[in-house]
Amino acid sequence: MPAQQPQFIGLRISPLNRRRLHNFRANRRGYWSLWIFIALFVISLAAEIVANDRPFLVYYDGSLYFPVVKDYPESEFGGSFPTAAEYKDPAVQELITEKGWMIWPVIRFNHRSVAWDLPDPAPTPPSAEHWLGTDDQARDVVARLIYGFRISVVFGLVLAALSAVIGVSAGAVQGYFGGWTDLLFQRFMEIWGGMPQLYLLIILASVVVPNFWWLLGILLLFSWMGFVGVVRAEFLRARNFDYVRAARALGATDPVIMFRHVLPNAMVATITFLPFVLSSSITALTSLDFLGFGLPAGSASLGELLKQGKENLAAPWLGLTGFFSIAIMLSLLVFIGEAVRDAFDPRKLFTGPVQAESAASDRAAKPAPAAGGDD
Repeated sequence: MPAQQPQFIGLRISPLNRRRLHNFRANRRGYWSLWIFIALFVISLAAEIVANDRPFLVYYDGSLYFPVVKDYPESEFGGSFPTAAEYKDPAVQELITEKGWMIWPVIRFNHRSVAWDLPDPAPTPPSAEHWLGTDDQARDVVARLIYGFRISVVFGLVLAALSAVIGVSAGAVQGYFGGWTDLLFQRFMEIWGGMPQLYLLIILASVVVPNFWWLLGILLLFSWMGFVGVVRAEFLRARNFDYVRAARALGATDPVIMFRHVLPNAMVATITFLPFVLSSSITALTSLDFLGFGLPAGSASLGELLKQGKENLAAPWLGLTGFFSIAIMLSLLVFIGEAVRDAFDPRKLFTGPVQAESAASDRAAKPAPAAGGDD
């Protein structure tokens, strides 16, 4: 008997999507890369709990406190000062342990914490307290790596998503209407794509202080164009198909035909393209931080870690940490992209055990021959 397919309450997976999932899982490298990347991203999302210079939970005199989300004055724990409590101060720790306890993160530093008790001048090599050493400003490298990974992935995800929305919409309009609309839009893209992106960033950096949203907006001005070509080609090919003509003859409006009938076919190429756009978005932010035109000074950044490695050749752990973290992250994204490409490859849709299960289902659905026929 064929193996039973998992059933999901309220979710029905079509045979086509089952084949795609099977092809994705068949690419073991991409499949496990996806789970590793998700695990790393989840850890980075909980960076305040994993790496922080404050305990994430304090029990004192019958009450619970959460210092990672709220500042508490020292007087709240029996101290003399109304200023924010310094939880690494032995006096504050003694006050809390007299009537309660604290639970510290695994790494007792965040991306801005300065280690004042280093045995040698910063940067210091890896040790039991600082697993990957400290940078030239006495900040823990592991903590900055976790926070920098989070901001890089979030930046890449937001930039890739917004670029896909704008690029798919522009490509759909070009390909569906064609003619002068397509011609004028293509000439505009040629002019817009030829503008020097780095020079624009340098000019804007001299006028405003770049931050997360400024960089996102500036890179978004150019990154959407990567999606236009594949979507435009799909719409140019499909706009004269019979089902499009039939929908138009039945009175369907152009937006309905574009986004309900033609767009699902174009989204296959877009989804296949997304992991590679995500990796290029992360690389763009890393490059800007490395050149000094990225996030504000002091922000956790993989590019800034690489820059410190270049400026401190006597501290090889800085450059090696930055290199291997970026190399591993981009390799995982490329492997995921290859698996997604295999999943949507039409030449691989009808291979493997899913085909046998579908054929068995088709045979079971056929009516049995009538009994008692003529000999």
